[in-house]
Amino acid sequence: MTGPSEDGRIAALKAKADDEYAIAANTRTLVVGPYRTRFRKGIGELAPSRSSAARLDEAAGLARAIDLNVIRSFIAATDAPRPATLLGKGKVEEIAAMAQADEIGLVVIDAALTPVQQRNLEKAFTAKVIDRTGLILEIFGRRARTREGTLQVELAHLGYQKSRLVRSWTHLERQRGGFGFMGGPGETQIETDRRLIQDRMTRLERDLVQVKRTRGLHRAGRERIPYPTVALVGYTNAGKSTLFNRLTRADVLAKDMLFATLDPTARVVKLKPGLDVILSDTVGFISDLPTTLIAAFRATLEDVILADVILHVRDMAHEDAQAQGEDVLTILTELGINPGDHRRLIEVWNKADLLSPDQRLRLDAIAAGRPEESRPVVVSAVTGDGLDILSSAIEARLTADRQRWRITVPAGDGEGLSAVYGLGEVMERSADEDGNVELSVRLSAAKAGQMLRRFPMARQG
Repeated sequence: MTGPSEDGRIAALKAKADDEYAIAANTRTLVVGPYRTRFRKGIGELAPSRSSAARLDEAAGLARAIDLNVIRSFIAATDAPRPATLLGKGKVEEIAAMAQADEIGLVVIDAALTPVQQRNLEKAFTAKVIDRTGLILEIFGRRARTREGTLQVELAHLGYQKSRLVRSWTHLERQRGGFGFMGGPGETQIETDRRLIQDRMTRLERDLVQVKRTRGLHRAGRERIPYPTVALVGYTNAGKSTLFNRLTRADVLAKDMLFATLDPTARVVKLKPGLDVILSDTVGFISDLPTTLIAAFRATLEDVILADVILHVRDMAHEDAQAQGEDVLTILTELGINPGDHRRLIEVWNKADLLSPDQRLRLDAIAAGRPEESRPVVVSAVTGDGLDILSSAIEARLTADRQRWRITVPAGDGEGLSAVYGLGEVMERSADEDGNVELSVRLSAAKAGQMLRRFPMARQG
């Protein structure tokens, strides 16, 4: 346990991180992509990696998402990573010359760097260096709004920070201090601050256990309201939040920006009379997502893991739509979800409004050629095109195992009548002369058991 004085030090160090946000804003930034041309194994086939230009563009977009001023982007082709600097000597010297000529304050390396590589590159460039993991952590730190989100981001960040203990935004010659987002503990107190970080991580983990318990209670409460759940997943900026807003008439932040959504949001949606669902919007996935973040956000992604139907939203107007789709399926597999389970997973081919007429015809033809059980749904979340077909596809998945039952609710049994409406989808309703209510209800196998306990005289048909 940390004492009051250490709590005050932690608060002071985190307060310095707020100052770093101001320092970071408009920092002159160079984005470097140390890429190799390669092929990678996809889901069931060999799939080409995304192009180097597209990867660099994505990295620059990540930097702009936290208001960095990207002066230049540069592809540094490399044959093999160097243990000391990742890049070869010639590339290091070339980047150092660029950084000096453009008065660069921050170099973003779109790869994972070891602490040694990061420090050596800082010395060579005379500028601050962060890698892809650090950049994504910084974005998540800016976007998190809920208590769970902020706890998860801080825990993931501290785990990353612990081995580095370097400051991210200030000039290298300044005394280093602070360990807020992208800031590091003072080098003169490394051992003390490493212990502080570990103590803080222990407390965060304990707090997250409580938050997770609270989320479990909320989920149990939702389960008592017998709505099936539908979760949106997809690559970042695929249009999930726009689709969520269109389906729910909500006002979730939806911008053409990487990681615009971080904290999960859920709303009740009426697909048709008698069929309500809970629709959940989640954080976007991204290639090379740090494993620390996958682990830290597993609790948040439980809404996906436990969903009855998962909508895999894809940006089909993007040049790397195939590679992005592969990345999402890889992460779903890591979460224990079978990407081949088409009874549960629906591909939503979004942004059809950005396609040319010929491209749209080609996409429709490809979708139509797929087997019915795995057929994608082509939509535009912006215009609403295709959403009626999507709603029907969701309904078909949710009702595939449902059976028709006939139930008689005695006159005056309002509680029983309410229970029937809560358990399933009422298809027909009539009343006899004595006031008894005859219902035809569509129920899942799980709900049928509950109904029979309440109405043992119910019959199928």
